[in-house]
Amino acid sequence: MTTTALGARALDAHAWAALAAAHAGRADALTAPHRARRAAGEKHAIEDFLFEYYPTKPAALRRWHPGADVVLLASDDGPAPQGEWRWYRTDDERRVTLDVDAFLADRGDTVRFVVGLLSATASRPAFTGCFGLHEWAMVHRQDEHRHPLPLRLGGAGTDRVVETHRIRCSHFDAFRFFTPTATPLNVLQPTRESQVALEQPGCLHAAMDVYKWATKLGPVVPGDLLLDSFELAREIRTLDMQASPYDVSSYGLDPVAIETPEGKAEYVRRQRDFAVRSDALRARLLEACGVVGAHP
Repeated sequence: MTTTALGARALDAHAWAALAAAHAGRADALTAPHRARRAAGEKHAIEDFLFEYYPTKPAALRRWHPGADVVLLASDDGPAPQGEWRWYRTDDERRVTLDVDAFLADRGDTVRFVVGLLSATASRPAFTGCFGLHEWAMVHRQDEHRHPLPLRLGGAGTDRVVETHRIRCSHFDAFRFFTPTATPLNVLQPTRESQVALEQPGCLHAAMDVYKWATKLGPVVPGDLLLDSFELAREIRTLDMQASPYDVSSYGLDPVAIETPEGKAEYVRRQRDFAVRSDALRARLLEACGVVGAHP
């Protein structure tokens, strides 16, 4: 790797080809179970969320982007394949780079929103008193549920947990799925307009959404950061469902029984770890945005 006169890092063909291949291999390993289930027509109540709520296909995950401050030098066979992709350009010396001006012309508003949201979220302390009750509030007093799994405590027991706990969900995209009877029980009433003002790093859904924002930023995000965000989202999603009212034992998972003191303690311990790790990823995303001139 060398540095160009403009300060960008330059990768020769051997280096970028190796990085792209390693990235594709890592992505394939991460998505292999999902792809196998999809081919067999099977559903998975935990992991399907990562491909349905966050609609990024496995093929997009395996596509390696070097980042905005990297120049890909040509091989003997020609320019790097990224030169054919949207928002990239190839110069007269067959060097491929991200066309930052073109990207920002198309996605500048998105980048600025993401920078503002990530910066605001990272600036706040993590709140750890929600205990994952958002999933419980999504099934309160309902006979039909989103997932084809039994309720661990049954309907009446689940409703009792909701009604005997203080619910404080700050994440709009979780709150909007609360049932009509649970909505007024939430201490906060988040809206899309209050999203930047309310999101905080202790929220499991805000931490999972780091992956969503990485996908929204597209080629600005280096490949390793995208996959790190996906991996963290998958871990968090597992806890999200372990702490939910659903019985996840069919997936070989133990419940995190947040209706008990022991379950609450385990949830908070893991929640704090995810808050630290998601803030580290937010910092890396903000750094990537800074490379293209988008600052908080």
